[in-house]
Amino acid sequence: MARLGVNVDHVATIRQARGGKEPDPVAAALIAEVAGADGIVVHMREDRRHIQLRDVRVLREIVQTKLDLEMAPTDEMARLAIEVKPHLVTLVPERREELTTEGGLDVESQRQRIKDTITLLHQSGIAVSLFVDPDLEQIKAARRVDADCIELHTGRYANALGLKDQDREFDALAQAARAAYKLEIAVSAGHGLNYQNVRRLRTITEIVEYNIGHSIIARAVLVGLDRAVREMKDLIK
Repeated sequence: MARLGVNVDHVATIRQARGGKEPDPVAAALIAEVAGADGIVVHMREDRRHIQLRDVRVLREIVQTKLDLEMAPTDEMARLAIEVKPHLVTLVPERREELTTEGGLDVESQRQRIKDTITLLHQSGIAVSLFVDPDLEQIKAARRVDADCIELHTGRYANALGLKDQDREFDALAQAARAAYKLEIAVSAGHGLNYQNVRRLRTITEIVEYNIGHSIIARAVLVGLDRAVREMKDLIK
């Protein structure tokens, strides 16, 4: 059965809109775990637009499942990760002007930098995942830099409007997942997934984890976080 990682970034986004203390993403993480989440995901951006260092430190203390820290592959972020020691670091591309992560990491073009970052994190006992597009060359590059796993960027699949486009993006994800599996790289998937489009991905058995945030938090506004997490967990079984 596939695992569910719940991203609580958007809880912090609401908090930062007023600059206060509520709602607390730490409290949201606790509710998500009780509801059956197999992990908690946060993206601490360099501009700290939502998740703060305080959040990551407290989450590391209280999360009972797995804390996945998404971050850019920079020296500053690597130092922070080594200090906090999350269970997993996912390296992602990051541009300050983007609303959300717009694509996968180009591992091949910055292979040495990424490999150096992974080596540093491995020396501190931290496993590393790479957020990549479903591209075979990027997956091979992930193997060459010693990544422990990859997270397939599902944005193009999620945004596909017609069935033909969706079929094409689904096939790309399936091929990428199989290629990673053959290279002995664990596969997760995330970005833009919701209660409708995640159903089809369940047939790609190589995907062992889904990391989902926005749709769960949006659903939680209407039905509560506990129910929103349980409903998504049921969908990916």
